[in-house]
Amino acid sequence: SVVLESRPAVSSRTKSSKLVEDHLAVQSLIRAYQIRGHHVAQLDPLGILDADLDSFVPSDLITTIDKLAFYDLREADLDKEFQLPTTTFIGGSEHTLSLREIIRRLESTYCQHIGLEFMFINDVEQCQWIRQKFETPGVMQFSSEEKRRLLARLVRSMRFEDFLARKWSSEKRFGLEGCEVMIPALKTIIDKSSEMGIENVILGMPHRGRLNVLANVIRKDLEQIFCQFDPKLEAADEGSGDVKYHLGMYHERINRVTNRNITLSLVANPSHLEAVDPVVQGKTKAEQFYRGDAQGKKVMSILVHGDAAFAGQGVVYETFHLSDLPSYTTNGTVHVVVNNQIGFTTDPRMARSSPYPTDVARVVNAPIFHVNADDPEAVIYVCSVAAEWRNTFNKDVVVDLVCYRRRGHNEMDEPMFTQPLMYKQIHRQVPVLKKYADKLIAEGTVTLQEFEEEIAKYDRICEEAYGRSKDKKILHIKHWLDSPWPGFFNVDGEPKSMTCPATGIPEDVLTHIGEVASSVPLEDFKIHTGLSRILRGRADMTKKRTVDWALAEYMAFGSLLKEGIHVRLSGQDVERGTFSHRHHVLHDQEVDRRTCVPMNHLWPDQAPYTVCNSSLSEYGVLGFELGYAMASPNALVLWEAQFGDFHNTAQCIIDQFISTGQAKWVRHNGIVLLLPHGMEGMGPEHSSARPERFLQMSNDDSDAYPAFTEDFEVSQLYDCNWIVVNCSTPASYFHVLRRQILLPFRKPLIIFTPKSLLRHPEAKSSFDQMVSGTSFQRVIPEDGAAARTPGQVRRLIFCTGKVYYDLVKERSSQGLEGQVAITRLEQISPFPFDLVKREAEKYPGAELVWCQEEHKNMGYYDYISPRFMTILRRA
Repeated sequence: SVVLESRPAVSSRTKSSKLVEDHLAVQSLIRAYQIRGHHVAQLDPLGILDADLDSFVPSDLITTIDKLAFYDLREADLDKEFQLPTTTFIGGSEHTLSLREIIRRLESTYCQHIGLEFMFINDVEQCQWIRQKFETPGVMQFSSEEKRRLLARLVRSMRFEDFLARKWSSEKRFGLEGCEVMIPALKTIIDKSSEMGIENVILGMPHRGRLNVLANVIRKDLEQIFCQFDPKLEAADEGSGDVKYHLGMYHERINRVTNRNITLSLVANPSHLEAVDPVVQGKTKAEQFYRGDAQGKKVMSILVHGDAAFAGQGVVYETFHLSDLPSYTTNGTVHVVVNNQIGFTTDPRMARSSPYPTDVARVVNAPIFHVNADDPEAVIYVCSVAAEWRNTFNKDVVVDLVCYRRRGHNEMDEPMFTQPLMYKQIHRQVPVLKKYADKLIAEGTVTLQEFEEEIAKYDRICEEAYGRSKDKKILHIKHWLDSPWPGFFNVDGEPKSMTCPATGIPEDVLTHIGEVASSVPLEDFKIHTGLSRILRGRADMTKKRTVDWALAEYMAFGSLLKEGIHVRLSGQDVERGTFSHRHHVLHDQEVDRRTCVPMNHLWPDQAPYTVCNSSLSEYGVLGFELGYAMASPNALVLWEAQFGDFHNTAQCIIDQFISTGQAKWVRHNGIVLLLPHGMEGMGPEHSSARPERFLQMSNDDSDAYPAFTEDFEVSQLYDCNWIVVNCSTPASYFHVLRRQILLPFRKPLIIFTPKSLLRHPEAKSSFDQMVSGTSFQRVIPEDGAAARTPGQVRRLIFCTGKVYYDLVKERSSQGLEGQVAITRLEQISPFPFDLVKREAEKYPGAELVWCQEEHKNMGYYDYISPRFMTILRRA
C-alpha cells in the first residue's frame, strides 16, 4: 500500500521535472539564436555565398521541425506557452509566448537580413542593451518621411556613379556600385551622432566610393570633383597625380536632419590600405584634446574598411589595441566594412582564415552587426544603433555591409577572368535603388512620378556642375586639405615670414626648469633610491650651468610649455626612457600607481605635457602621432623608437605620409622622430637607425648649388621634404627642438639620438650655448688648436654624431691637435652647403675626409659625397 500511494507523487514529480526541463530548453534555444543566429542569416545579396566561411547550420537552431528533438521538445510543444527569461526582449510587453511564436520572433530578429555578433561581450548591461535594440517587436519601423529621405539619399548615391560612368567611361574612379547604400549608411551615423551631441566627425576610408562620399556626405562642390577628370588640368600648387580618389576634405556645415552645426573631415590617404586608420585616430584624439573633450562627446571618428584589407592588414589590429589606452583612446569608433566578398581578384577563402573579415574586432569586445546591403532599411537601422552604441558606451562598434562589387577592382578591370559565377549573378542583380523604389511605390509611400522627379533633379545638379567644371582649369589642392590651420599661414597658404628667431632662452628660465627637473613636486612621494641619485646629479649640473642630453631635452620641452606649446612624447617606454635616462614620470615606491610628472609643475599657466608609454607597436603608434601632429601646428609631437631600427615596422607611415606629405598631399606636418643610433656593439640591426634610408628619401638635390642669402637656412628648410639631424651636443638637441616650433612652417624632423653619449662625460653643454641670442648650429666648426693655425692643418675631417668623440680621443692620443681639424655636421639634410664651403676654404692645404662608423654603403657617405663634390667643383 505504501508503494501504491507513492506512485501519483512520482508521476507529478516527473511532470514538474519535465516542465522545468522544457522551460530550461526554451531558454537554451533563445540563447542559441542570440549566439549563433548570424550563421543562418540571409546576408549575401547575391544569394550564392555565405558571408562567413564556416557555412554551417548550427544544430541548436530550429531550422526544421525535427531539430526540436535537440532540446527534447516535440511538435506538440509548439503551441505551449513558455515563460520568457529576463535575457530576452522578444515578448515586448508579454511575459509568456508559445514556442511557435518564440521561434518565429527569434528567426525574425537573428536570421533575416541582420546578423548580430555580440554575445562574446562580457558586460551584461551592454548585451541587454543590444538585445533590446534588436529583439523588441516592431522596433524597425520607419516613418514615411524617413523612407523618402532614404530613397533620396540612394538616388544621389547611385546617380552620382551613373553620371561619372557616362561622362568618363574609360577613367578609373573606384565607384561604389554594388554598395550604394554606404552613402545613406554614413549619413545616418552622422545624423544620429549629431543628435547625440557630436560636433566634429573625422573619417578615414579607402578608394572605393571616396568620390561619392566627398560629394554626398562631406558635400564637396561637384564641379571641383568633376574638374579632376580633366586631362588638361594644371596644378596651381604642389601635389601630384593620382589624387582624386586619395585626397581629403574639411567642411563645416549645418546637418539638415538635426539642424546643428557639424564639421566633417575626410583624411587624405595613400593606396596602402588601412594605413590611414591610426592617423584618423591620432587626429581625433588631438581634436578631443584641444576641445577639452575627454569623454569623446563632441568629436568622434568613423573608419571605412574593405573586407579583405580589414582581415589582412596588421595595422587594423594595432589600431584596435589603442582603442582603450588612456593616452590614445578616442572613446569609440564606428567601423563600416564594405564587404565586397572579394579582394582585388582574391576569393575570401584565400584571403583570410577566420569566418568573417570582421573577427579581428572581437579582441576589444566590439559588437559586430552584419547586414545585407540590399535591404536599405535594415542597413539604416543598424547604423543608427551603431552610432547610439558608440555615443552611449564610448566603445568601438563594427557595421559589416555585406554587398558586392558591380564592376572590377577598378572600372578598367575584367572580373569575369577570375570570378565567373559571382559576376554572372552580379550582372543579373537588380540595383538596390530600383528594388527599394519599387517597394516604396508598391506600398504608396512615393509615386513613380515623385521618384522620377527626384532622379531628374539630381541629374540636373550634376549636369550644371559639369558645365561649371569646364571653366576651372587650375586645381588648388590646398582646397582639399583635411586639416586647415587657420591663421598659421597667410591667405594663399604661404608662410607669413621666412625668418626664424634665435632659439636660446633666458638663463633664469633654464635654472628654474633645472630645479624642477631635479625635484619631486608632490609631498610625501617616495622615489627609488637610484632615482634620488639621478635627481641630485641634475641639481648639481644646474648649479654648474651645464646640461647632459636628458636635461637639455627637459629644458627644450619645459621652455615650450611656458610659451603655450603643447608637448606630446609617445613611444615604447618613453616615460623612463629605454636607456633609463629620461625619468619624466616618477613612481611612488610605496603607493601603487601613484605617479608624478614634474614637467607639469613648471608654471601655473603652462601648456600641458603628455608623455605616454605606447603599446608595443610602431606602425600603429607612429601613424597615431602623425595624425595627432596634423591637427594643430602649435604643438611639438614626438615619437621615439625603442631602438632606431624599430622604425622598420613603421616604414609605411614614413614613406607614404611623412616623407611625401607635402609633395603628395600639400600638407605640412611637424612630427619629430627620435631614433637611437650608434655603433656600440649591439649587433648590425640594433646599432643603426638606417640614416641612409632617410637621406635617400630627402629631396635635397645634390647638383643644386644655391645662392647663399641671409635667409638661406630658413628658405632651404622650406624647400625640403624633411629635416635630418644627428646632434653631437645636448645644446644642439635643445635648439633643434625649439627651432622646430619657432620656424614659420612645419616640416618633419628626423633626429638620430645617442646611446653612449647620454652619459658621456664630454657630451655636456654649458648654459652659455643655450641662453638668449644663441641658435642651432647646423655645422659645429673646429675650435681648438687647428682652428688657430689653419695653414698647418694637413687633414680636415667631417663627421656627425657620436664618432666625433672617438676621433677627438684618437687625435689627442696621437698628439695631432694642430694638424687635424674635425668639423661636425649637426644637420645633414638639407645639406649646409654654405657652412661646409666656409670650412673647406678655411683650411686650403688640408686633405678633406668624411668619417663615419657605418660601412661605406650605409650611413651618410652616399648622400654626403656628391654634395662635397659639388662644393669642391664650385670652390
